[in-house]
Amino acid sequence: MTATTDGSAGAVGPRAAAASTTNESRRGTAAASGTGGSAPSGASGLDEAAARAAERAAGHLLARQDPEGWWKGDLETNVTMDAEDLLLRQFLGILDADTTHAAALHIRREQREDGAWTTFYGGPGDLSATVEAYVALRLAGDPPEAPHMARASAWVRAAGGIASARVFTRIWLALFGWWRWEDLPELPPELLFLPKWFPLNIYDFGCWARQTIVPLTVVSAKRPVRPAPFPLDELHTDPDLPAPPRPLAPATGWDGLFQRLDKALHVYHRVAPRALRGTAMNQAARWIIERQENDGCWGGIQPPAVYSVIALHLLGYDLQHPVMRAGLASLDRFAVWREDGSRMIEACQSPVWDTCLATIALADAGLEPDHPALVKAVDWMLDEEITRTGDWAVRRPGLPPGGWAFEFHNDNYPDIDDTAEVLLAFRRVRHPDPARLEAAVARGARWTLGMQSRGGAWGAFDADNTSALPNKLPFCDFGEVIDPPSADVTAHVVEMLAFEGLADDPRTRKGVEWLLAAQEPNGAWFGRWGVNHVYGTGSVLPALTAAGLPVSHPAIRRSVRWLGSVQNEDGGWGEDLRSYHDEGWIGRGTSTASQTAWALLALLAAGERDSEPVRRGVAWLAETQREDGTWDEPYFTGTGFPWDFSINYHLYRLVFPLTALGRYVHGEPSPGKAR
Repeated sequence: MTATTDGSAGAVGPRAAAASTTNESRRGTAAASGTGGSAPSGASGLDEAAARAAERAAGHLLARQDPEGWWKGDLETNVTMDAEDLLLRQFLGILDADTTHAAALHIRREQREDGAWTTFYGGPGDLSATVEAYVALRLAGDPPEAPHMARASAWVRAAGGIASARVFTRIWLALFGWWRWEDLPELPPELLFLPKWFPLNIYDFGCWARQTIVPLTVVSAKRPVRPAPFPLDELHTDPDLPAPPRPLAPATGWDGLFQRLDKALHVYHRVAPRALRGTAMNQAARWIIERQENDGCWGGIQPPAVYSVIALHLLGYDLQHPVMRAGLASLDRFAVWREDGSRMIEACQSPVWDTCLATIALADAGLEPDHPALVKAVDWMLDEEITRTGDWAVRRPGLPPGGWAFEFHNDNYPDIDDTAEVLLAFRRVRHPDPARLEAAVARGARWTLGMQSRGGAWGAFDADNTSALPNKLPFCDFGEVIDPPSADVTAHVVEMLAFEGLADDPRTRKGVEWLLAAQEPNGAWFGRWGVNHVYGTGSVLPALTAAGLPVSHPAIRRSVRWLGSVQNEDGGWGEDLRSYHDEGWIGRGTSTASQTAWALLALLAAGERDSEPVRRGVAWLAETQREDGTWDEPYFTGTGFPWDFSINYHLYRLVFPLTALGRYVHGEPSPGKAR
């Protein structure tokens, strides 16, 4: 994997030299080089500036396509990924000096002046991230008295010390005796025996939580402790009382009930029948191994992979076992090595998502539908179709498969959002094998319709994954652990169904009704997988108009007014991640290219092309574009969990502005128009 020195997304493998063929097949004349600059004031001048900016962006995007047909930008999260990678290697006894040095370079670079580490650019210090980063730097040899380390430990103590860190951080510390297992919530492997209809069975959890919890039940049962290479007394507010007692919540509420259940489970841990516990752990091992992907990873995401490797290691799988070798090799592929010698770990990789979004962007910007780059992208996506049954079938037994995952390999967990966008991308391309494409589209649309939840909306991975109980467990103090329907995923599905000629299908209409009911009082929609109301609104309005709602509909007019009210003075839009828990931040933040594009996509769909907000937004994109055709965007505009786990998708700063500029120049796509 490579990365550019300017911080833009790097491509895995050689980059395709497709730019030389771009101008012959695109509409208009491409500029030889871009300077950004200011957009002319008149309507025709703005149109010309938008067209030039789109040409530059398209040229840059085409040049980044992998020879196999896919695109992938870096997926940046926070330093806990890097710290936990080092802790895993320390636990397994395979930590080497080169990896440690490279990871430490990256971790040090991310530290704030006050000593803390954040979970997103410009955000507040985060206690758990700071504790994990500090421990990683201690592993790298940084002494506790070094100025940057002393600042970090002082910040940790002021924030409550290790005792106030999240459960997952304390689990990592318990692996080395820096925290007592007895002071962690219990997670028994017998959980796997609960039938699928019983509350708190593993399928009540979202797929990402499920894949993490199953291996952690083994870790919780085994309670391993490796010799600590150094003490961490400096991270406790009182080293003599590292885990001060906390009063229980009233037994009349869920919190108090589950706290008392946890105490009972701690007693059970001491008396659990050995045969029953052994059977449970063996079942967990089978569950884990059955879900290992062909590339060795689990779910295509880093957290389940590291815990699965630890769990299997504790159950006797040595590091040379094929399952373990493949798992460790898959983790190495999450590493982004930068030119300065630093090493950043991606929590996940997003080639399918990036490729379908890039295809849509290029097509909407005027690339001919049979352009070789688009055909190659579709060929690659067709090969990525998942035609085997996964865990989603627990709630939808009998539903034939036919979807796409987010990652290179994740056949157990195709997701609805990617499937919808892949099908929208397919409809923009004239493929030389239409029969093959139509068959894949039919399977994908059928599977997506079958995954509709009872209320009419769609979640990301499962249907009707809405139980509130998992969020109440003492163990679950970090991020979303369930997968309820969201406005952004539902909107993408509704838009796709409209393009498939199913706008009047009762299931589509039910989705539209759900979206209308989910509109916030201010006129926006909440964004689950992107930040935040700007993303939700940018997803919903194109879906509603594609499904046939007139632009005069009251819901659409309310959202148009809201977008106008939160536009920044510079003409762009931005929304800070703090909007997830502070209403004062809703629709507010530094202008970013991706969020400006989302607002423009909504306004263009609402028929506002010639409005002042659209003109100012397009001008902002034209003026802030870099010479290489992309945009600077250090701010995080994606989420894994709202607020708790934030993502900077490095390709968002390119694909979404290109899509918005393309629609401004060439008009809105519509069913039958794109091909």
